[in-house]
Amino acid sequence: MTDVVRYECRDGVALVTMNRPEYRNAQNSAMTYALDDAFTRAVDDVEVRVIVLAGEGKHFSAGHDIGSPGRDADESFDRRAVMWWDHTTREGGDRRFARESEVYLGMCRRWREIPKPMIASVQGACIAGGLMLAWVCDLIVAADDAFFADPVVRMGIPGVEYFAHPWVLGPRAAKEVLFTGERFDVHQAREWGMVSRVVPRAELEQRTLELAGKIAAMPSFGLALAKKAVNQAEDLMGLRSGMDSVFGLHHFAHAHNAETSTDSLGGQTARSMRDGNGAR
Repeated sequence: MTDVVRYECRDGVALVTMNRPEYRNAQNSAMTYALDDAFTRAVDDVEVRVIVLAGEGKHFSAGHDIGSPGRDADESFDRRAVMWWDHTTREGGDRRFARESEVYLGMCRRWREIPKPMIASVQGACIAGGLMLAWVCDLIVAADDAFFADPVVRMGIPGVEYFAHPWVLGPRAAKEVLFTGERFDVHQAREWGMVSRVVPRAELEQRTLELAGKIAAMPSFGLALAKKAVNQAEDLMGLRSGMDSVFGLHHFAHAHNAETSTDSLGGQTARSMRDGNGAR
């Protein structure tokens, strides 16, 4: 474990906390693998029955790290989510596809299949890649100050890599979120069915752990099968194959940006994305 993620166990609940508050818990590769370590530890611990994912500080997560001093996109890490080559030995689209297949789409799919219930405990900003972290969880408990957005169409890219928008939000809400890039508040998220419960900010941890405790009292194998049943139903409704198709469009957009602008992000930076819609 590294200090970018904290792990503790409370009465059968593993509390996994992203710990980069000075960067709004932006997700770099180091955090990704630390999260995976924490989730693996929780799965292997027979005493843990439910996992809670939280973010330290004012914000849950402002998304993928595209501008902090800890950005590590050029570093090599052991691959766990997909069987693919090391991205650092490649160039261009090959490099981007290899890395994002592993640390973004692949890791999220790996975490979605964790056989223990997962609850996201969300406050403040949950932007772009932050949505991916929340969406792999089975339930989302959100503070009344939480807000959400996927503004990456500003980059000319059709949404984040884990493209669950139509299934989580419904097709028309998904289009509105993507077409406008605007943030939506926790009450809108609840209306669309994305958020399970809305609670006062000061009570977020307590209320999340209370829900986790109720779930932890259920038979663990029954919970695992119920989770698998719902996930299989979503996949039969096209979630997995839909993500595959959109992941190709995502990388086509990266390649187009690389040819027609200053970089694969369409010249956007963490600041320009933040000023348009993110955490402050």
